[in-house]
Amino acid sequence: MAFQKAVKGTILVGGGAVATVLGLSQFAHYRRKQVNLAFVEAADCVSEPVNREPPSREAQILTLKNTSEFDILVIGGGATGSGCALDAVTRGLKTALVERDDFSSGTSSRSTKLIHGGVRYLQKAIMKLDIEQYRLVKEALHERANLLEIAPHLSAPLPIMLPIYKWWQLPYYWVGIKLYDLVAGSNCLKSSYVLSKSRALEHFPMLQKDRLVGAIVYYDGQHNDARMNLAIALTAARYGAATANYMEVVSLLKKTDPQTGKERVSGARCKDVLTGQEFDVRAKCVINATGPFTDTVRKMDDKNAAAICQPSAGVHIVMPGYYSPESMGLLDPATSDGRVIFFLPWQKMTIAGTTDTPTDVTHHPVPSEEDINFILNEVRNYLSCDVEVRRGDVLAAWSGIRPLVTDPKSADTQSISRNHVVDISESGLITIAGGKWTTYRSMAEDTINAAVKTHDLKAGPSRTVGLFLQGGKDWSPTLYIRLVQDYGLESEVAQHLAATYGDKAFEVAKMASVTGKRWPIVGVRLVSEFPYIEAEVKYGVKEYACTAVDMISRRTRLAFLNVQAAEEALPRIVELMGKELHWDDSKKKEELETARKFLYYEMGYKSRSEQLTDRSEISLLPSDIDRYKKRFHKFDADQKGFITIVDVQRVLESIGVQMDENTLHEILNEVDLNKNGQVELNEFLQLMSAIQKGRVSGSRLAILMKTAEENLDRRVPIPVDRSCGGL
Repeated sequence: MAFQKAVKGTILVGGGAVATVLGLSQFAHYRRKQVNLAFVEAADCVSEPVNREPPSREAQILTLKNTSEFDILVIGGGATGSGCALDAVTRGLKTALVERDDFSSGTSSRSTKLIHGGVRYLQKAIMKLDIEQYRLVKEALHERANLLEIAPHLSAPLPIMLPIYKWWQLPYYWVGIKLYDLVAGSNCLKSSYVLSKSRALEHFPMLQKDRLVGAIVYYDGQHNDARMNLAIALTAARYGAATANYMEVVSLLKKTDPQTGKERVSGARCKDVLTGQEFDVRAKCVINATGPFTDTVRKMDDKNAAAICQPSAGVHIVMPGYYSPESMGLLDPATSDGRVIFFLPWQKMTIAGTTDTPTDVTHHPVPSEEDINFILNEVRNYLSCDVEVRRGDVLAAWSGIRPLVTDPKSADTQSISRNHVVDISESGLITIAGGKWTTYRSMAEDTINAAVKTHDLKAGPSRTVGLFLQGGKDWSPTLYIRLVQDYGLESEVAQHLAATYGDKAFEVAKMASVTGKRWPIVGVRLVSEFPYIEAEVKYGVKEYACTAVDMISRRTRLAFLNVQAAEEALPRIVELMGKELHWDDSKKKEELETARKFLYYEMGYKSRSEQLTDRSEISLLPSDIDRYKKRFHKFDADQKGFITIVDVQRVLESIGVQMDENTLHEILNEVDLNKNGQVELNEFLQLMSAIQKGRVSGSRLAILMKTAEENLDRRVPIPVDRSCGGL
């Protein structure tokens, strides 16, 4: 690799002399500059993109239809498939990419959001003397450095704390983490260090302090995974690749090789999922990069092909930001069942996961209540008893299917490969499977190398090391200030746009609507507590968003941060997308229903609804029941046994508070379990019981009624905004 050669040359040829002259600290800075120079030199090998902006989806489909033959056709628009398309097109190969759903709709958007070498893989490599595991870590640490360089707006280093509760573990883990730094070499982000107990609690005050000895802090990378995947696909499109989402491969095309008389894969029959239209896309080489669906495409080529994918489900949950410091993660290296749990700040929330359980392959994986509770229990073990870890604080939950693979060429077909596998079938279909998010680029490079060799394609070496992804080239940490000054955006919104779109944030800002307020001047939010604005919906359509689900989950990350907020934003998102994509009322209704179903099953809303149902038990002390009945009857003055919007409005008006009817309807609907338009006493007691048990948190009705009871004589405003609105 150009980068590896350049870095190794710099260190080996000039390292000793330079270090002697400059001193160690200055040499470290010099060495980082040399690494950056290597990136620049690698990127300079690539010509400028052929398109200033990615062509429209319609234009891309026309290219797919009208091109007589591509050099490369990639099936799969996840991180690896998009990486293959970018690697191929920047080598000068005529490239196409098709994805049956949206870019990053599968595993690539449902990760732990880390760019890492894998501390646990290094531990296994050392303990088992496993050279494959060591190579995986070494490769991943190199790719981590590259990814942080080429997409600085979407990624950043993150310190991760490893709390120590036994004295003997301190030297044990310290040696392991230092080896991690050593293996990274010049790609080490920052050196790891040891913290005393008091310093550890300063950095992570919510940590369990009993028996705490100290902590070790090391550095890995973190990113916005779906946006990173999209940036790779958009960059490939700008360099000339014909990329299309919602384009399903229904069968593979084959032709007979005149020299050998054998059948060779020569393309694919594709179906536009949105229109139902089918057409052929011909290519000299077809690459199968479909993650968990690897075997489905392999069996299109050969119905007798052995299955190599062993899918594993990984569940993550999102909790309010106050569960973790803003800039420090936590690693639990040995959970109760031997798994590893990360507890990380992400997008001003806290993400925790992951589990690792065998599963069936599905397009719509659902997080189980068992896995959610497993993660919560592990989190409780590491947080102070002062912090009540509540089931109701789970704001979103999802399951991603990790495609673990066995090497079909290996004698031991039962052995799972932690590294990636490139397999070439007898008919020339190239399959890339396994690996991890961090190593997508090297996986793509190996795949295209195999394609070039197998199909005798005319192409040079890979040129993606140091190649900036869309939005990264002219980004700077202070770019958001220009957005505030030039467009009148809120600082929080400007920072979000800069961190999401990089140097393309100005294009989003230009599309922002005027607020009609003194400040901010532009940038109408989709939902009050998140910095996503309406202009992002319009811009998202330019980024190939075709459905409301695309918008709430991958163009914005609302569905992954708070499903209730995502549901609130849905009607406006559908309205805005409808204008851009010319949807009629029937299509808008369909999009709303599909998106709500997605939130309900795939993002944890189903689990939320099961925490409070009309079958929920009431487990309250008699004194609590009396107290809550008195509160209820302050609203139910007529002793009807239920309260309606009219009852709530009456109480609010008596203390001088005005609230619109739609908001009140939403508040009551959250607790109206039998959906009869009113909240009965039994439903209210079920709610309060669920709140006491921690199954529900942030209920607006409960907060409103409690505050009203306390302030009937004081006439103070009642807060009704969602209070972290957990599931």
